[in-house]
Amino acid sequence: MDDCIFCTISQGQTDTLQLYTDKECFVIRDIYPAAPTHLLIIPHDHITSLAIDSSAIGSVMGHLVIVAHKMAHLEGMQESGYRLVLNQGQDSGQAIAHLHLHLLAGKQLPSLG
Repeated sequence: MDDCIFCTISQGQTDTLQLYTDKECFVIRDIYPAAPTHLLIIPHDHITSLAIDSSAIGSVMGHLVIVAHKMAHLEGMQESGYRLVLNQGQDSGQAIAHLHLHLLAGKQLPSLG
């Protein structure tokens, strides 16, 4: 997608620092952090919604969670804790129509329930 900022970053067309990359996804810092550590784990493929084939989305999401776990370890947040957030759709606050996982850490986050 030519107008998707995450696709542009994935293709190396910006100077955005990728903290991690593999054949399936990459990781960057959020430019509007909601916590001291706020990473975005983003698939290279332009997936706009969880509403794709269930086996395909399971594989993608599983890999994103594994990478998030690795990144929490690399950032020193594995022991103190971190939160993973997926915003799905406009009503959830999803600002970019490209599936991505947020990793939030570095402070005590408010309880969600």
